Amino acid sequence: MSTSNTYRPSPVHRDLGERFFDAVTPAAFPAHRVRYRNQRWAQRVGLAGLDETEWRTHFGQFAPLAGNLAPPLALRYHGHQFRVYNPDLGDGRGFLFAQLRDGDNRVLDLGTKGSGQTPYSRSGDGRLTLKGGVRELLATTLLEALGVDTSKTFSLIETGERLTRNDEPSPTRSGVLVRLSHSHIRFGTFQRLAYEEDAVSIQRLIDHVLVHYMPDVWRSVADRAPGERAAALLAETVARVARTGAQWMAAGFVHGVLNTDNINVTGESFDYGPYRFLPHYDPGFTAAYFDRTGLYAYGRQPEALAWNLERLAECLRLVCDEPPLIAALRSFADRFETALVASMLNRLNLTPLGGAQDMELVGTIYQFLHDTKAPFEQFFFDWHGGRVSESRALRSPVADRYGGPAFASLKNLLAPYGVAVPERLTHPYFAGERPATLLIDEIEEIWSAIAEDDNWRPLEVKCAALELAGQALGTMSLA
Repeated sequence: MSTSNTYRPSPVHRDLGERFFDAVTPAAFPAHRVRYRNQRWAQRVGLAGLDETEWRTHFGQFAPLAGNLAPPLALRYHGHQFRVYNPDLGDGRGFLFAQLRDGDNRVLDLGTKGSGQTPYSRSGDGRLTLKGGVRELLATTLLEALGVDTSKTFSLIETGERLTRNDEPSPTRSGVLVRLSHSHIRFGTFQRLAYEEDAVSIQRLIDHVLVHYMPDVWRSVADRAPGERAAALLAETVARVARTGAQWMAAGFVHGVLNTDNINVTGESFDYGPYRFLPHYDPGFTAAYFDRTGLYAYGRQPEALAWNLERLAECLRLVCDEPPLIAALRSFADRFETALVASMLNRLNLTPLGGAQDMELVGTIYQFLHDTKAPFEQFFFDWHGGRVSESRALRSPVADRYGGPAFASLKNLLAPYGVAVPERLTHPYFAGERPATLLIDEIEEIWSAIAEDDNWRPLEVKCAALELAGQALGTMSLA
């Protein structure tokens, strides 16, 4: 295997024991055509040297990586789905394939989607539509570009099967996706153990998460009582989830399915199904056609995350008294508000002035976007850098939105803010008129080219545009 010395296997999940997973066998696919490989992240984890045959062997046929998990592990979990508890869950079409460390010594997982049936597949075929893989690739690329703490699409391989689905034209093409994620331990992982009243395993899981995913917290509580360690884990998870939720809101992103089995204990955003990006600001905008009550609408995402955190806290009550858990939960609102202000200012490349002044600016931005229905992403592109970008903003395709009284107060509020990172403004990305976007019509056009003509060029062009935005915003390095 052509790995570099930066490949550092770290298969720590199996240390939890068989109570937490089932060993599984990958599906045998009739074809393995590499459609995407994330060379930038492969470089960071020591796998960039794999040739195409090796790539197919490891990420299509799932031959084990050296020193890593063998066989792969389907993880066990429960979850609330649209606030209804479901104990009949678990990895039904994926598994944990490998774990390794990056240059920052973080444990990263290579997990799959569409790799075959497991004990938790129920009536499913364990497969992923190729369209679903393309959609997840696009979502993770733009979210990373916008600075959201997200999983990364590591590989997408077309597998040569014809699948039948009720929610898209069938038969449709198949694929298997590999994601790079900072843990696959979900809130639902804790819920399963609480459901079974297994306090010993919950404490084992708490310590595992602290040691491997929150080492700074672990160093401060390693010699404390179990309850204190549980409270520390919840407090850190609250902070991380609040930050990620704020990043979604600043990115105009609607996850779509914020069930407890889709929330990572590290706070990292992952598992993208019927997501959408806002065309314009709309708190009631939903991503999933089956979200008929708007439970997971754009404006209700903070509420959904807070509710999910409460469910995690309920699990931890088996090993911790309530008061510190309640205190951690009560910190969510303030942490979210602080993170939202920081995320919005970062999107505009502005240096914070602090306190009420920053909050007033953010509130006025949302009010302007609501009143004018200005394209969400276009606004942040036009005013990246604040008032120093005014001449560029006034050449925007939507410059008419910036000339009326609705914008006057916002313009005045922008005046005292300095540019946080001036060199961003000289990047070629900002020489154009429009930002990189990922609205639903764009996604459908990309998929139509693939489905009808096997034309992958529009996807390649879009990914390049999203990565260019990431380079301009300082969130993505060159491969």
